[in-house]
Amino acid sequence: MINNRFDASDFRAPEQIGRWRTLALGIGGILSAVMLIMMLLFPEQRENALRAWLLGFIFWCGIGVGGLGILILQYLTGGAWGVVIRRVVEACSRTIPILAILFLPIIFGVRNIYEWTRLAQTGEDVIINHRQPYLSVEWWIIRAIAYFILWGLMAYFLNSWSRRQDEATTYDEAAKPLADAGKFSGPTLVFFILVVTFASIDWVMTLDPHWFSTIWGFLFVAGWGLSCFSFSVVILAFLSDKAPMNRILGKRHFHDIGKLMLALTMVWAYFNFSQFLIIWSGNLPEETVWYLSRMHGTWGIIGILLILFHFAFPFLVLLSRDIKRDAKWLALLAVFILVMRLVDMFYLIGPNPRIGQHGHEVPFYFTWMDIVAPFAVGGIWLWWFLGELMKRPLVPINDPYLENAIKHGHEH
Repeated sequence: MINNRFDASDFRAPEQIGRWRTLALGIGGILSAVMLIMMLLFPEQRENALRAWLLGFIFWCGIGVGGLGILILQYLTGGAWGVVIRRVVEACSRTIPILAILFLPIIFGVRNIYEWTRLAQTGEDVIINHRQPYLSVEWWIIRAIAYFILWGLMAYFLNSWSRRQDEATTYDEAAKPLADAGKFSGPTLVFFILVVTFASIDWVMTLDPHWFSTIWGFLFVAGWGLSCFSFSVVILAFLSDKAPMNRILGKRHFHDIGKLMLALTMVWAYFNFSQFLIIWSGNLPEETVWYLSRMHGTWGIIGILLILFHFAFPFLVLLSRDIKRDAKWLALLAVFILVMRLVDMFYLIGPNPRIGQHGHEVPFYFTWMDIVAPFAVGGIWLWWFLGELMKRPLVPINDPYLENAIKHGHEH
């Protein structure tokens, strides 16, 4: 028999989670209805509405799919942080089905968002013609379905092993799923990065039909990982003073996760700078045009704000040991980083050419829908996530390393 003092019934999510879930569904449902009305009944606003929906989807997809990446990573690396964060990122990974549903407006509206769909129809663009049939609507949709299937399979196997561990009655039964998940996670991490790369290229990079970047996928791998770590800190901080997690979480847990947030903040900045440096040194017109449209006017101001507040400010704050060990302060910083992640997605999506405007200077576009859509997508996503979080104990009760992980968090 497993010799520990943990019982599944003692580690259920607090009742407040259920109330937050209802509120999220209410807000998400109402705002999503507003967005769908704009897409369907106002043709002149359809492109703006769909672009705003894409913005919200990419942001929340980053947290859901990023959770899958962190789940894979913690099985590979181990550590106390991975044990206490596991149920949060598992719940994130199980939002893949709702993300697939939330992607449907993008599929049905693909011809109203991506300029390459028009260029492919006219057959007048040599570059787009050269990219056929890969860059065609049919294959774009097929690849999108494949991405969700592959992510779903990864999440299914990892969550199945976790559930099997919860049902274990002996130490060997509890240790085997952990070993299986570790073996699975090695090669899976490679495929995960590849799938994220292809998805980010299809969904965001092709908004500018001629532009390309070989480091694009890594920008999203790092950015989505940072998004999910920040989101997880907010959830854990909320639970840290409530039963049962007030007996589990300690300062060192938040300190460890804060260090990972610091690392990903630096990696995100490094990848962005590397991309800029390579394109600047190459000085090729087909590459530099992407940055030229983002270096002037309002887009240029947003670029500077990202340097200051997506990198410099979080980097300096996260150097503080005291802030990383304080759940509330770290959660406040995590919320700030999430806001800047949304601004970063807007910076990547917004300046791209609109339908029929490729080759023309893109003015600054910002509508009320760019604010509403992330709340619409987020409300529905959070409703699903919180439901998943409530289905299982908030910690892996039969994990052989759980007791040591708890002790680690409360050490000085």
